[in-house]
Amino acid sequence: MNRTYYSWFESPVGKLLLAGTKAGLKLVSFSAGTRTKSADADWHEDSAVFTDVVDQLKSYFAGERKAFDLPLVLEGTEFQKKVWTALQDIPYGETVSYKALAQKVGNPKAVRAVGAANGANPIPIIIPCHRVIGNDGSLTGFGGGIPLKKRLLDLESRQMILL
Repeated sequence: MNRTYYSWFESPVGKLLLAGTKAGLKLVSFSAGTRTKSADADWHEDSAVFTDVVDQLKSYFAGERKAFDLPLVLEGTEFQKKVWTALQDIPYGETVSYKALAQKVGNPKAVRAVGAANGANPIPIIIPCHRVIGNDGSLTGFGGGIPLKKRLLDLESRQMILL
């Protein structure tokens, strides 16, 4: 049985719900925004499962970590997984457009589908969907809200430290 565990992390950008199995992290959910999740009734609370996740997030928010090294459990369509994998290749401190991301996943006409997959990313911050911007350079769509997206991008451009 693949028991799902969860824990809460009080981060500099608000309370985050962390969920996963012993195999890896499945979910990071903001406490506010358009894509908030709640712990399911059959999940088991256990902060020990997420020690590495919390340590790496703290290091990221302190401006010390540029990449995460965590086991992830990606649950989605093959196309979504392809987009989420491509997101992990966007370097810290850089942004790409939805159009460029669509080209990277080999489907340049799938800009809207890439946007939808990006928006469905269950592990934001760690899978850096906040690094995707509009073709015109504008900040668009983010489950945690545009102000949070801007804060994360500012952190990565070394304009601030969140911890």
